[in-house]
Amino acid sequence: MNERNYSEIHAILFQGKQNIPWEQVENYLKKYIGMSYVVKEYGDVISIAGDFPDEYAESVYTKKLRGALAKVKANAAQIIDQLIIHAVNRRWTENRAEKHNQSAAEGWFRYDTYFSMEVRGNEETEIRVNRYVGTLVVRKKADKLFLYDLINIKKETSTPLKPK
Repeated sequence: MNERNYSEIHAILFQGKQNIPWEQVENYLKKYIGMSYVVKEYGDVISIAGDFPDEYAESVYTKKLRGALAKVKANAAQIIDQLIIHAVNRRWTENRAEKHNQSAAEGWFRYDTYFSMEVRGNEETEIRVNRYVGTLVVRKKADKLFLYDLINIKKETSTPLKPK
């Protein structure tokens, strides 16, 4: 896949870079529970289990996030379906954590996903679009795939785009 497909975050539901309301993010994510989405490139069906909202909002990775990346992850909750559909670069790793022996009995898949968000600085009047890459962590159990978290979010270093 040469041309990256960026999923767009159209609205900033979760404001600020400090003190992200993760409980609100978790509640927002509950609407996805029970839904399944197909990764276009592989045909993999990834489902959203009941533990996903809590993991997304309360994971070790999330708790370490600060500033703009915390805001980006919080607002990416709006496009979970698109992040899955446009995921690429699937790779598998075995489960190494005893605490996941049941929930990820058949290991983990990781996929790269690309997304963008409009941003405006405090003193800026011009809106620009920043692009990001992240890793979807997907657990495999009983030949089924379940979304677990979005981690390793990085801003791409290219020049920000003007919005459409």
